[in-house]
Amino acid sequence: MTTHNIGIIMNGVTGRMGTNQHLLRSIKAIREQGGVKISADEVIMPDPILVGRNESKLQALCKQSGVQKYTTDLDSILSDPNYHIYFDAQVTGRRAAAVKKAILAGKHIYCEKPTGTTTEEALELYELATAAGLKNGVVQDKLWLPGMLKLKRLMENGFFGKILSVRGEFGYWVFEGHSIPAQRPSWNYRKEDDGGIIVDMLCHWRYVLDNLFGKVKSVSCLGATHIPERIDENGNPYKATADDACYATFELEGDVIAQFNSSWTVRVRRDDLLTLQVDGTHGSAVAGLRDCHIQHYGNTPKPVWNPDIAQPIPFFDGWSKVPEQELFDNAFKAQWELFLKHIVKDTPFPWDLKAGARGVQLAEKGLESWAKRAWVDIEEL
Repeated sequence: MTTHNIGIIMNGVTGRMGTNQHLLRSIKAIREQGGVKISADEVIMPDPILVGRNESKLQALCKQSGVQKYTTDLDSILSDPNYHIYFDAQVTGRRAAAVKKAILAGKHIYCEKPTGTTTEEALELYELATAAGLKNGVVQDKLWLPGMLKLKRLMENGFFGKILSVRGEFGYWVFEGHSIPAQRPSWNYRKEDDGGIIVDMLCHWRYVLDNLFGKVKSVSCLGATHIPERIDENGNPYKATADDACYATFELEGDVIAQFNSSWTVRVRRDDLLTLQVDGTHGSAVAGLRDCHIQHYGNTPKPVWNPDIAQPIPFFDGWSKVPEQELFDNAFKAQWELFLKHIVKDTPFPWDLKAGARGVQLAEKGLESWAKRAWVDIEEL
């Protein structure tokens, strides 16, 4: 058996997303399954070291994950030739500077998004990594969610005919903290700490739209700060200076219109925390994180508007659940495995730092649209 041991510097994994999705459900899971299998006699085995500022948190995380190594000194480990990849899941404001250091140290880059606080900063990371001949990737996890993959399969088989529109509903109620503790970190709601749902979620919607439905051509976006005061992790009230809701419409190539409502101030009465409805000339589908329901042209009811009687059509009964035709792994883990194969075997990996910069660009254009109260075109980077 040929084993490719790949050293990974994992910075910022003491945070919620870094711990759960990247360390425990991705890298730990890959190690426990015996690595990423390339063939019957060849595997890739990740060898992580955890990096952070809080030593006690790192020690506890090592115990929880089974990882043996940690450090609070990023510079020292960047100079170690045994580590090939630098991964960053820090808060947005710290990411670009650390990624630059890793590029100068000759490390391949894999990181969370947003990849920078501005489009210029994010694009510079791509240019630096490319000029240095380093492989690079950005987490675009929603592409590997079972619900999104089921939508993709329907598209591949021509189920929709011509796609007309996409409607996304994302979000849930994040408690303010006055009585029930908040379930998201307070920096998310402070603009001065790079918070805001537009910056957070438009990066996601860019890669979902670009990869599944068509390149984004323009955006009309309205943000809002519906909850003006929240309680932080220390029990202190603070002013919410960042947007907690975003209402956006996108024009895509191919005359497709997409609308996304993203909110941390909405109560859920839908199938999942994220649902996408895709309507086409031949059929429609509604996908959540895992499930997908479809209605073909031949199963489409013919309602007549009459508010004077109870609705006679049971609309939900006309939809069918897409059966489980494939086995789906954790979305973050699936992309980690593809990136590790890209590093070792040079397999294609189009979700690079330039794709990350496109996400930052859409967020910036969304903010610009809100400020101008106008449609804003998206130029090619």
